[in-house]
Amino acid sequence: MRFNGLTKGFFIFILALVTWAFFDVLSPYFSAILWAAILTIIFNPVKNRLRTALGDRNGLASLLTIGIICLIVFIPLTVILSSLAIELNVVYTKLQQNNTQFPEIIAGLFARLPDWANSFLADHNLANAAEIQKKLSDVALKGGQYLAGSAFLIGKGTFGFAISFGIMLYLLFFLLKDGPYLVNQILASLPLSDYMKQHLFAKFVAVSRATVKGTAVVAVVQGLLGGLAFYIVGIDGSILWGALMAFLSLVPAVGSAIVWVPAAIYLFATHQLWQGFFIVGFFVVVVGLVDNILRPLLVGKDTKMPDYLVLVVTLGGMEIYGINGFVIGPLIAALFIACWNLLSGRDHAGNVDEIDEAFIEEGKKPPQV
Repeated sequence: MRFNGLTKGFFIFILALVTWAFFDVLSPYFSAILWAAILTIIFNPVKNRLRTALGDRNGLASLLTIGIICLIVFIPLTVILSSLAIELNVVYTKLQQNNTQFPEIIAGLFARLPDWANSFLADHNLANAAEIQKKLSDVALKGGQYLAGSAFLIGKGTFGFAISFGIMLYLLFFLLKDGPYLVNQILASLPLSDYMKQHLFAKFVAVSRATVKGTAVVAVVQGLLGGLAFYIVGIDGSILWGALMAFLSLVPAVGSAIVWVPAAIYLFATHQLWQGFFIVGFFVVVVGLVDNILRPLLVGKDTKMPDYLVLVVTLGGMEIYGINGFVIGPLIAALFIACWNLLSGRDHAGNVDEIDEAFIEEGKKPPQV
């Protein structure tokens, strides 16, 4: 004799087990799947325009969209990584040949430090300029090797990176081509009301798009402005420092200050006063204004989260998930808020976000062969 409750409970157990196993199998390619989904969300409007122009040839439009993504994202990124590797090697060579004012600057700074600070530095083997210079040259060498390996696909881990990149492009094609149908199948499987499912999916799309597009724009602008400022004052490796500031701009509120504040201290310590004042004024006024205007406009507006929450969840996400965390952190926070608003009744069938009607209708059609 079968008991309905026992049968249902055992099925739920099997469902949970195979679901866990399924995601465990996918976990090595988590980043590839994540970025395939995000790029699909961002470039789906481009694919739709191409499909209309090509007479509803969905597969060809998806393939052309991937070509556009490679041209405006992956190829420039490879060129930048190559330039960074060269810049880091130049910095390494100068440090190795002692072709800098570094020892004199460090000696002057040490002379002005209190005893407790000098004792702390001595405990960490940082009590002399030669040791610090050696550590910096090692960092520059390792960074150059890492970037060269990433840019030219050589070195350890290349095979795994190539496989992940190939999987991402492969998934990206099918997500662009059959995305609405797949989304419709997933939403149909969720035991939620239609307005809840639409609201959560719309929130996922809005936050993903806003976070990536907004962060990318802010990063590019800050990197370009920062590199230009360093070039004007004559600091070597302006491309390197600009790229580093672009990367650090992922962290709201702090970001590029991690680079330009030490640079300003260096300029003042070497009696390059106008350059030091220029760096401080430029980054506080120009770059700070860009960050304070663009980030809330591009990120905070669509995520509908305050800046302090975006900062905390971005840092927390990057701590747990690495570079992917700058997207995952705000995404989790936005879905958390959306779920509690639905539970409390603050968000209801009359005021939730809805999926575009054309997207829903397209999702009802089976994928084209």
